[in-house]
Amino acid sequence: MSAAHAADMPDLPVLRGGFTDGLSKTSHNWDGTYFGGGAGYSTDASDFSQSVVGLTNFIFRDSVLQQPTANWSLMNKTNTQSTNFNAFVGRNWQWYDAILSLEGTYTYFNNLATSTSGSNSLTIVNPAGDTHAANVTDNYDVTLTGTAAAKVKDMITLRGRVGWDGGDFMPYAFAGAAVGRMDVSRSVTSTVDLRQDVTNSIVVGGVTVTSTTFGAPQAVPAQSQAQTQRRTNAFAVGWTAGLGVEYCIWDGLFARVEYEYVKFSPVMNTSVTLNNARVGLGYKF
Repeated sequence: MSAAHAADMPDLPVLRGGFTDGLSKTSHNWDGTYFGGGAGYSTDASDFSQSVVGLTNFIFRDSVLQQPTANWSLMNKTNTQSTNFNAFVGRNWQWYDAILSLEGTYTYFNNLATSTSGSNSLTIVNPAGDTHAANVTDNYDVTLTGTAAAKVKDMITLRGRVGWDGGDFMPYAFAGAAVGRMDVSRSVTSTVDLRQDVTNSIVVGGVTVTSTTFGAPQAVPAQSQAQTQRRTNAFAVGWTAGLGVEYCIWDGLFARVEYEYVKFSPVMNTSVTLNNARVGLGYKF
């Protein structure tokens, strides 16, 4: 016997087992070569606290003042912001849901420049190595005034990426090496005076009386001078790391959003750190 079936009953999928066992993820092919570009926003944190150390060490070289002034901090850290423009090219290799990539990027910074100035004064009494009579006290009055500036022009990076196939989305993390090109300058002016105080003791009626004669400050020309140094198009190596996500818009066309942290090695004792936020478009073959 067969079950009765109305001739005009619609052929609904539910009657044919048309429903699947739950929702399934649609996989996407991320494997291949890609390229693209974009723009974003950068913040620059420049540490100038030790920028003039090399200059002061030169001024006070082979003198009793070199060691006491070796680590003087004249200036502070500064921050600035600017826009950036970038281009990238890379290659994805996909194994199931895992994507590994090797990517090169170029970033141009629009006037990412900052500068600062500062001064410090200190009286250094009988520094190590100073030669003087036992009853003489040497007082070196040292004043340092400095300026420094740094401008990051552009950079290139080579980054390794690890991503996950989320269908049309691919979140990823990356890390790699960076090389930046920057202009860095610094200057310092030192003023040094030496005051010699003489202390004498005499016995009056069995009582020792001590008196000190304060000398007049005398300029020390050898350590009173100005030094300036500038490097244009200096290259600084560093490292980079960050997070991002890509979204497949259509076929090989995709959009990306990412955050990148960059730390450069010091140039003339000036350290630069960048935080970059970017959006971009790319195409994968």
